[in-house]
Amino acid sequence: MSQQKEEIQSELYIDVRSSEINIALLHNKKLVELNKEKSNIEFSVGDIYLGKVKKLMPGLNAAFVDVGYKKDAFLHYLDLGAGFQTLNKFLHIGLSKKQKNIRFSKITPEPDIDKNGKITDVLSVGQYVLVQIAKEPISSKGPRLSCELSIAGRNIVLMPFVSKVSVSQKIKSVEERKRLKNLIESITPDNFGVIVRTVAETKMVADLDKELNLLIEKWEVLYSNLSSVKPPKLMIGEINRTTAILRDILNSSFNQIYVNDKTTYEGIKDFITDIAPEKSKIVKFYSGKEPFFDFFGIEKQIKSAFGKTVPMRNGAYLIIEHTEAAHIIDVNSGNRSNSEQDQEENATEVNLIAAEEIARQLRLRDMGGIIVVDFIDIHDEKNKRKVYEKLKECMEGDRAKFHIIPLSKFCLMEITRQRVRPEMDIKTSEKCPCCNGTGKIGASISLADEIENSLKFIVKKYKAQSITIKTHPFVHAYLTKGFINTIRRTWQKSNNCKIKITPMMAYTYMEYHFFYADDEELFY
Repeated sequence: MSQQKEEIQSELYIDVRSSEINIALLHNKKLVELNKEKSNIEFSVGDIYLGKVKKLMPGLNAAFVDVGYKKDAFLHYLDLGAGFQTLNKFLHIGLSKKQKNIRFSKITPEPDIDKNGKITDVLSVGQYVLVQIAKEPISSKGPRLSCELSIAGRNIVLMPFVSKVSVSQKIKSVEERKRLKNLIESITPDNFGVIVRTVAETKMVADLDKELNLLIEKWEVLYSNLSSVKPPKLMIGEINRTTAILRDILNSSFNQIYVNDKTTYEGIKDFITDIAPEKSKIVKFYSGKEPFFDFFGIEKQIKSAFGKTVPMRNGAYLIIEHTEAAHIIDVNSGNRSNSEQDQEENATEVNLIAAEEIARQLRLRDMGGIIVVDFIDIHDEKNKRKVYEKLKECMEGDRAKFHIIPLSKFCLMEITRQRVRPEMDIKTSEKCPCCNGTGKIGASISLADEIENSLKFIVKKYKAQSITIKTHPFVHAYLTKGFINTIRRTWQKSNNCKIKITPMMAYTYMEYHFFYADDEELFY
């Protein structure tokens, strides 16, 4: 598995527009993550605010807190954290101008709150609280808050009032985890805890000590500002989404970062020079006239990946539906079963392909909450286990927390995935040029790929030496444009088959059919 990970080549494309920044992450040229950040975005996950309790809800065991958003933010009792009383004590000291010189490491921790307690036992209306955004505002809901504060760096995460050091389990070497834990414990002041991130593997003490001091300095600035502010007030702002993504995912597999805005390019280059000087040369500025995502083929991938129907290799496809309570994913073989394989083997093969695509779709669309996947029926428990393990393996790179329940008797799989931001929803349907917008068609940008996939299947199935493709005149013109390197010629070479493309005025825009030379239709 580790060898497979080393072969992944990662590329980041940052498209800066007047109203938003679009960030696309590709693994081996395939789109796996897409982020859209509004230029005026507020309330990012990780922001720390001084808030004010507006309302207590004993029935929900929660409080609504004013952090400056149009809807009050939600804070549940279980999100206060065991060390809330110590945090509250720290806040009172910081708000008091008389006790400014007390050192943070000298504050005596208070007893943990009762995990089965009530919100009214620890909070009151009008009380000031230090809170962190755990989930951005979604739909009509305000932000979700937590009082278990943390300040993220590239290699470590600093946690005030948590007196323990933990190391990422993704660092496989027991010796390395032990080394990092002992190292961090030796340099961490009292009243602070630290999570050592995966990228800290093999890092030296000087690098980690420098980052730890910078994070502590951020916390001390917050402390010094408390006496001069009133809620709602942003105390520590998370870095912008672009830089946060770089901080969290940049690793040795990155070989290209393209940016189309000079200011953003320089900022990213400076940031990477600070955290990974050896990687500074991979940042490149795009100054071409063609639209950024179109030039690199990303727009085409977006159109193909975000529709209700998601094509996969071998003619299989997914149907993705969204409801208020859950997301439903249906796996279909596309009736292209291999006659040389039995049903069980063929269904297992399609399910394994689907597991890989489902993992990509969850991350790409940032789907959260409950996801139910209806796989093609298989009966052998070994095969069910294969599908389960395949999905787990493919979701290892997902930064959101998730839980997968193995396939049920009816080949249903339940997945829960952390939701911290609104789901990515991109409309891929287009107005039909044939009916002047009275109906809709699928994304035309993916039509050529769809025809090519069907062609490969037809050639393999019928062992055809010569095929005629009949299609709409617009599509015919696109497939045959040029003189030498036309799409038709490329298909001929790759399939070792003579191909003729015929325009049909009677066909709809997205319609196409395959025929032998004698006009006998080939079905797929």
